[in-house]
Amino acid sequence: MLDKVTRQEGLRELPELTLESDSRDYLARAARQAQAYDKYELIVDIDGHLHEGRFWGELLDYCENEVLRRDGKWLLKDGQNLPLVNVAMGMIFQAMQGRVSHQTGPREGVEDPAKHGHPFVQIVRRSIDSMGIDYQIVFPTAMLLLGLNPMPDIEIELSYAYCRWLTERILPDDKRILALGYLPFHSPEDCEKIVRKYADNPQITGFTICAARHAPVHDNMYMRLYRLLEEIGKPLAFHAGPNWDDPSFKTLNRFVSMHALTFPHYNMIHLTNWVINALPERFPKLKVIWVESGLAWVPYLMQRLDHEVLLRQNEAPGLKRRPSEYMREMYYTSQPLERFDLDLLKSTMTAINAETQLLYASDWPHWDFDTPGSITTLPFLSDQAKRNILGLNAARLFNLPVKRVRPRTEDVIAKRLQELGG
Repeated sequence: MLDKVTRQEGLRELPELTLESDSRDYLARAARQAQAYDKYELIVDIDGHLHEGRFWGELLDYCENEVLRRDGKWLLKDGQNLPLVNVAMGMIFQAMQGRVSHQTGPREGVEDPAKHGHPFVQIVRRSIDSMGIDYQIVFPTAMLLLGLNPMPDIEIELSYAYCRWLTERILPDDKRILALGYLPFHSPEDCEKIVRKYADNPQITGFTICAARHAPVHDNMYMRLYRLLEEIGKPLAFHAGPNWDDPSFKTLNRFVSMHALTFPHYNMIHLTNWVINALPERFPKLKVIWVESGLAWVPYLMQRLDHEVLLRQNEAPGLKRRPSEYMREMYYTSQPLERFDLDLLKSTMTAINAETQLLYASDWPHWDFDTPGSITTLPFLSDQAKRNILGLNAARLFNLPVKRVRPRTEDVIAKRLQELGG
């Protein structure tokens, strides 16, 4: 529990963490670490997850297709986990045999929703307070692989339902929780409808495409969507994801192998198509973010594309600069931050202009999540660079006020200790 973590030193036994454990106890050590960066004026988490399985029935209520809504509700009542989505639950090993229990969806108790907000909101609030975060952009974990769903109409229906559930049930309860509108990339027309509908919602900070899909982002059918996004001034994010069913990845016999390769794989493909087909020239004001792929792949792709294009410029006639120059103007999220070789990480951050283009992301509660300390403890970053990466870059990108709204870390710890009777 938090009092044991904050008051004792050295090795010790801790109570078992389960799905029912309070997020504040799970993140007790993170709360203590947050004291070290309490001075920073703004910390924005670009990618927070909370498994929607606990609330899936609510989301299905917003599904306008009566047949899909009925089928989904019936399957949910019959005990199926996350009906209609295509996540292979039996092959998800991220919980690490129970050591990272919240990965599969917290079941912790909450206070009266009428007084303290929706349970989803309460759990998010507990985690961001513990980690010392002002704003968190939440992402629909359950819908991560919808781009590979064999029934495209399901992605379309669930995208509308998710956006309605978010904007009507979740976001109004706490202004510190933000979101990206989910775009059903199977249907450019529906993507455009969603963008228009939520363009003026201040808590919808941009729009996201789940990158785990086989779609040519340079296809002409998407050009109106990109122009629309450019006109409204909100960014487009490509959120990476795992896919063990891709034929090339079926030769991998361990989860860790698949996880290491698939997340950057899809974003590498989409970014390559984006640059080589000169979309940065066609839509120079559209801000693009590459989410949850780490950073190690970016310098590799910069060098590889520069090399190829310089030798075959006729195949990229729309480019006026080297691919790497366009890539240095894009945005990248930090998680998972590959920081075992600090010299290599320093070179990577230099290559991508991290001081202005890198955005902090936690990916909580996944097994490899990063607290803001992953940035503040990097010895080669200046204090200003840390401030930029932790929040000021996000404030500029998403038009957020540079004003602290999170509680003081010592108050968070003291309040929890009091609740525990410590």
